[in-house]
Amino acid sequence: MSILRRWWRRRQIDAGSGASSTDRPLDELSAQAADSLRALIDDPKVPSELRRELAQDYAEVAELLSRIEQGRLHLAVFGRVSVGKSSLLNALAGEAHFATGVLHGTTTERAQTTWQEAESHGVVLIDTPGINELSGEDREALALRVASRSDLLLFVVDGDMTALERDALQAVAAQHRPVLLVLNKADRYGPDERSLLLQRLREHAADWVAAENVLAVAAQPADERVLMVHADGHEELVQRPRDSDIVELKQRILAILEKEGKALTALNAALFAGQLSDTLGQRLTAARADVAARITQSYCLAKGIAVALNPVPVADLLAAASLDVALVMHLARLYGLPLTRREAGQLLATITAQLMALMGAIWGVHLVASALKGLSAGLSTALTAGAQGALAWYATLLVARAAERYLSQGKSWGESGPKRVVEDILAQLDRDSILREARAEISRRLYERKPGI
Repeated sequence: MSILRRWWRRRQIDAGSGASSTDRPLDELSAQAADSLRALIDDPKVPSELRRELAQDYAEVAELLSRIEQGRLHLAVFGRVSVGKSSLLNALAGEAHFATGVLHGTTTERAQTTWQEAESHGVVLIDTPGINELSGEDREALALRVASRSDLLLFVVDGDMTALERDALQAVAAQHRPVLLVLNKADRYGPDERSLLLQRLREHAADWVAAENVLAVAAQPADERVLMVHADGHEELVQRPRDSDIVELKQRILAILEKEGKALTALNAALFAGQLSDTLGQRLTAARADVAARITQSYCLAKGIAVALNPVPVADLLAAASLDVALVMHLARLYGLPLTRREAGQLLATITAQLMALMGAIWGVHLVASALKGLSAGLSTALTAGAQGALAWYATLLVARAAERYLSQGKSWGESGPKRVVEDILAQLDRDSILREARAEISRRLYERKPGI
């Protein structure tokens, strides 16, 4: 993405000088963005289990890809409650598509419509909740989320900027999208006061908004009071609605779209593809860990119960080893690094050798408990089953953690080797707590099975 960021900086410089910003072919930018998104969608290394976990993320990738292919451009508005964001969008749209309110912000979630006047540019107008609404953290997060997925942003104020507005404008500008700062309700100010206010806004926003992109509008002007004189000489003072005054803003937006609308769509989609790739990578890592934990839990339980119920001496250990091989193969598929049964067995042997070297006493107890099942003709099973099953559970958990570390590093133990990995895992886990929990869960499951035995 470094090439795109350099292109972005060049575009900002060109915008200030009036030069053309298309120093890279637009088709190339669009194709690169689309290819990045297709690569995310079609990545064969992402297993179906993770795709189900990340269904919403993948739907968002698909929506963005469709937007690039159709050449749609998103224009979003931001601002405090009741500064007139929805009224401004209605004025642009030429119809009352967005709900407006007086005492409290009416917009509670993202709303959008197509801007017919800019239909040739495929512009979609997007409204967002007020940045200082109740539950403001959630709504501000939504606003910034929309900002990162939009191409052109209108930050709306109705007076001099507050500290909250300056912070919000900085956060929105950090999304690397072009911003227009719009003074709405300008009809409330006289010409001199309006001029002074625009100058102050340009000073406040100098680091984030070009001076020519700070504009005044009156999206929904107050009614004017007109003195009407009737034919009989009777005078009457009436209220008459006034048309919105957004001509300068509309011309500025259309000029930007005409000059670099396609560039905005291509570049911003490419930037978002990179951001989304990073985010999706983090989500994949988290989702993979969650799925791996569930897989491990099921194998721990299955192995613990199998060992506890098997009355044949030492045979329970052989069955447990088979389950551990299956677990390693399952985790390998989850990490997109499938192993054959032989490879999984070799990996299990490596892990087990380190575990036996570090946990000789525990494995000795495991073997003794298994042998007792036969020597006592099953009489001691009730005494040993829970404890032995818990040890089997714990051993499987260690195998899973070691295998995950190996797989997450691309089938590598790292510079320190398997011994250090196993040592680290043993140090991180509370063995006594795990054994207590495992024994309690196995005992509960065995108790539930008794009626059917």
